[in-house]
Amino acid sequence: MGDGMSEADQATGHRDAGDGRTEEQAAADAAAADHAANREANERAARSGYLTEVQVYEPHRVGLPPLVPYFRELWNRREFAAELSRAEMRSANTRTFFGQIWLVINPLLLAGVYFILLFILARRQDGAAFFAHLTAGIFAFYFISGAITTGARSVVGGGALIANMSFPRLLMPLSSVRTAFFRFLPPLAVYFAIHAATGQPWSWKMLLAAYFLGCMTVFAAGLAALFATLQVYFRDTLSFLPYFLRIWLYLSPVLWFIEEVPAKLAPFMKFNPLFSVLGGFTDLLVRSDVPPLHIWVMAAVWSVLMAVVGFLFFISREREFAVRL
Repeated sequence: MGDGMSEADQATGHRDAGDGRTEEQAAADAAAADHAANREANERAARSGYLTEVQVYEPHRVGLPPLVPYFRELWNRREFAAELSRAEMRSANTRTFFGQIWLVINPLLLAGVYFILLFILARRQDGAAFFAHLTAGIFAFYFISGAITTGARSVVGGGALIANMSFPRLLMPLSSVRTAFFRFLPPLAVYFAIHAATGQPWSWKMLLAAYFLGCMTVFAAGLAALFATLQVYFRDTLSFLPYFLRIWLYLSPVLWFIEEVPAKLAPFMKFNPLFSVLGGFTDLLVRSDVPPLHIWVMAAVWSVLMAVVGFLFFISREREFAVRL
């Protein structure tokens, strides 16, 4: 009978551990003891100052972490984002002489094509002013579209970093915006030569364009974070992005002046963020015209709104990036 009970216990997995406990109970107690020991060791390390605070994200969990610690860590790791940006520019040869030349030639050729189509074929009369406006607008639009495109691929392309390092993932699209900004500087310098060659006015008011450049940067950062998140879930996002950006270019005050909008379409322009952001930038930089107050307000509102939406959407999803890459 005793042997029969032993066989039954063995079949059901409930053999005695020797102290009145089953094997399952003994294993559970051992796991609990290990967990308690690890927790105590971590607490001792934290008190000693040798352990920095690490935020652990659970897979498949969507939600916002505490934002104040998150953005504090983001600021503390800003040099990491700068190094990511420098590495990206080195890999693309944009820090070499010919690399920077290509950054200028590419949008300049596009501006030349649009100038031929819109000035010669459409018989515009303001050739010099229009060419200056066209180049300034395309250079600025290239900055925004470059930030969005490189930001969209930043997370998917950085899968190894995400799998092996702990850092705020928002640094990745932000580093792409930094890269796009530094790529924008050589074309901006070339624009000033075009500005002088076409006889456009010089004024201290041109310095006010820095306000819209700041709005442009914040706006691009929000969109970079938004599209980086979408690319993780929908891998065809990058395939459709060029078509979206091309349509956006046609609907923005790059190929036309801001005052050329027909009166019946003017109320709809407020729904295009680039109408105020790019319109204010080119008006100040090219013609030294101070935009009306509502353009300044719209540019700020759109930029902050896009940054808030893009950042929060990215942060709320970044916990599961590692398991989706």
